[in-house]
Amino acid sequence: MTKTQNRMSQKTIVHPTTKDLAKAAGVSRATVDRVLNGRHGVRKDTVDRVNRAITELGFVRNVQAANLAKSQSYRFVFALPKSGDQFLQAIVSRIEEANDQFAADRIWCDIHHIDDNDPHSIGTYLASLTSNDVTGVAIMAPETPQVRDAIMRLQERNIAALPFISNQALLNADWVGVDNRSAGATAALLLGQSSRGRVGSVMVIAESMTSRDSMERRLGFDQEINAHFPDLRILPSLETYGNEERAEEIIAATLAAHSDVLGIYVLSSEARVPLQVLETLRVPDDTFKIAHERTPFTETALRTGKLDGLVVQDAGHLVRSAIRRLKGIVDKRRSAGPQERIRIEILLRTNM
Repeated sequence: MTKTQNRMSQKTIVHPTTKDLAKAAGVSRATVDRVLNGRHGVRKDTVDRVNRAITELGFVRNVQAANLAKSQSYRFVFALPKSGDQFLQAIVSRIEEANDQFAADRIWCDIHHIDDNDPHSIGTYLASLTSNDVTGVAIMAPETPQVRDAIMRLQERNIAALPFISNQALLNADWVGVDNRSAGATAALLLGQSSRGRVGSVMVIAESMTSRDSMERRLGFDQEINAHFPDLRILPSLETYGNEERAEEIIAATLAAHSDVLGIYVLSSEARVPLQVLETLRVPDDTFKIAHERTPFTETALRTGKLDGLVVQDAGHLVRSAIRRLKGIVDKRRSAGPQERIRIEILLRTNM
């Protein structure tokens, strides 16, 4: 049999095994096992031969079976802000549910609360983790040099890491969350269409503009308004830092200084405090108000007409996608793109 015929014969194997790989590459099954598991001690030309055989035979590794054989288990930690409101509570609830959903895959998830206003403490916590303690970490924190460097050190210690909801430029390929620029542009389109050609100002409220998701939402919002709704003037972002007294003070001052406010955009994930303040200040009923994320408070506000629209991402999908992505990094297999794409959804009073 010629070499070409031999290769054609190899390609006809329906479910190639490690034994088939070893035969095709001319190596032992032990060597194939070392290559598949990324162990050291195999020459580069041998690794290349095994990888060529994998491609030619169409070998797909049964990761679950391999993990079961070596009792592989996964412990993932979600590093979440210690300060938060109902959206964060929804995330925590979905993580707790995921422990039941993924138990059969030997996956367990813990939650550690971090101070998202103190990047040094976040870096210290991440530096304390070892591969004996955790398999991977999903990190919800603002992008800072300290957090970036700590993530790089995690990866050097063979701990899977990915940004969760709050993006980090270092790990753009692996982060879990919506396209925040598109989310901001979606909010702008809804608000702009509601203005019906009226001339006026738009108030933008955030917890903090230091987070990348807030900056990207604001950028997408500005681009859409400026390009398609020239009669609207966007005011500088108001930062509440989650403080109710500060929120009331700066929102009241802005409304007093700008009597032409006809739209309000709450771009942070936690909208309860600013929306309560707006209700207290008796903002005119025809002022269009739009916010992010589905929580018990925003649902009620939408149903009662105190909020006109929500741009949301599904909390359960976020958590499940993070777990699958972390497992994929550990197993050296990328999870399917479409399945992990977090959709931007629009909620109105009529489609709750």
